[in-house]
Amino acid sequence: MGQPQFVHLHVHTDYSLLDGACETSELLDEASRQKMPAVAITDHGNLFAAANFFYEASKRDVKAIIGCELYVAKGSRHDRGEKTNGGNGQDRGDAEPGMRGSNHLVLLCESLEGYHNLIKLVSAGFLEGFYYRPRIDYDLLAKHS
Repeated sequence: MGQPQFVHLHVHTDYSLLDGACETSELLDEASRQKMPAVAITDHGNLFAAANFFYEASKRDVKAIIGCELYVAKGSRHDRGEKTNGGNGQDRGDAEPGMRGSNHLVLLCESLEGYHNLIKLVSAGFLEGFYYRPRIDYDLLAKHS
């Protein structure tokens, strides 16, 4: 039996503002150096790095796993609750005092269809659910699952 292989499935690039610092090419260089068979990117609420990440991974012997850490509204993505939380990078929205305004959900693409569904979710978060951050809701998630 060979050495067990490790794969990072929750990585933020420099496109996760204030949360990630690695560039996709550096991430893939390190994954290749450590002989990881694959690595995922899961930036906050966007897929800005996905195309370059996939292209750069194709030059190396590392499988690119495209994903996203989505913000899920507690109610409808269309709701705009009172601002119950302060700044400092905390989520805002329809939360109780002291609670965050949205939940985080990491989604990974397993197929091209999954990638297309993730694009629809992320786009809807910006176009329909944006309230301080791009948000989706469980109805939208069910529609594109």
